[in-house]
Amino acid sequence: MTSHRTEKPSAKTPTPDQIRRAPKVLLHDHLDGGLRPGTVADLARASGYEGLPETDADLLGTWFREAADSGSLERYLETFSHTVGVMQTRDALVRVAAECAEDLAEDGIVYAEVRYAPEQHLEGGLGLEEVVEAVNEGFREGERRARENGRRIRVGALLTAMRHAARALEIAELANRYRDEGVVGFDIAGAEAGYPPTRHLDAFEYLKRENNHFTIHAGEAFGLPSIWQALQWCGADRLGHGVRIIDDIEVGEDGTVRLGRLASYVRDKRIPLEMCPSSNLQTGAADSYAEHPIGLLRRLYFRVTVNTDNRLMSHTSLSREFEHLVGAFAYTLDDLQWFSVNAMKSAFIPFDERLAMINDVIKPGYAELKSEWLFQ
Repeated sequence: MTSHRTEKPSAKTPTPDQIRRAPKVLLHDHLDGGLRPGTVADLARASGYEGLPETDADLLGTWFREAADSGSLERYLETFSHTVGVMQTRDALVRVAAECAEDLAEDGIVYAEVRYAPEQHLEGGLGLEEVVEAVNEGFREGERRARENGRRIRVGALLTAMRHAARALEIAELANRYRDEGVVGFDIAGAEAGYPPTRHLDAFEYLKRENNHFTIHAGEAFGLPSIWQALQWCGADRLGHGVRIIDDIEVGEDGTVRLGRLASYVRDKRIPLEMCPSSNLQTGAADSYAEHPIGLLRRLYFRVTVNTDNRLMSHTSLSREFEHLVGAFAYTLDDLQWFSVNAMKSAFIPFDERLAMINDVIKPGYAELKSEWLFQ
């Protein structure tokens, strides 16, 4: 297979600063996985939450990273018990959502879809609607602060139902109720093994009747059956991770590539894959950035997008994810633009708004960065 690269000036390897300034699009980011360590400590003190392993912000940030990297599922899940534990009041949710939008904008992200599970934020007495309204308020406040700092970002919320629970239809109805007020779609998350997406068919059938959008975590820890069910039984618009689609692709010793029926379907139908390289390394879905399936999937022109998953636990940002891929695959600004346009094409907002973002923001932004090579 021939390389997609060219010898034009834009084919030079981008610098970290250029990557940060590039207009980027994020589709897979968990609100409870992206808190600032200092905010976790502040909210714990304010709410009386006990059990944090550290109270100093720097030490706490280090603990989150080390626990997520430990290889222990128990310790990895414990990290979320602490972040969710301090997100049980309206003020806490507004603050976390506002800071999320600010942090993403600071990283050069112009459009983001951030997901969270409303059912996990009820311990302080809030109702589901109050949770959604608080998070929406926070996102709007964060967008406003970003504008004041000369940055533009639009954040849409994805409401997530937990696979092991039985509230998917209720959360899907909630997503539909707030679809014109900042909520752009629905998701299910949690352990794949033992909790197939088909357990929540009523929620997906409801969303399809309402012409609403949804993505499904599939093909991360579990393999091809999870992807097949998400697509063929449930009708997912996108795949959260989808990294195990690589199991349906064979690469011969001579470099020839053969796609199985499911992989061919995913590519032919342009089904977006919400890939999160650093997170996949932590969960064992890939051994290194250089060995991550995203390299092959990009060469084969799957609808690949690059995402963060949990910025706090993976000690990452979208710029860092791109930096890792640039180092592993010598990606250029052309490649980063390709990933960004893929993501914008796959967003859960109306077509004309996606097109405007691509033509008025993303492509001009990358063109400006590429032009810098001409003056060096």
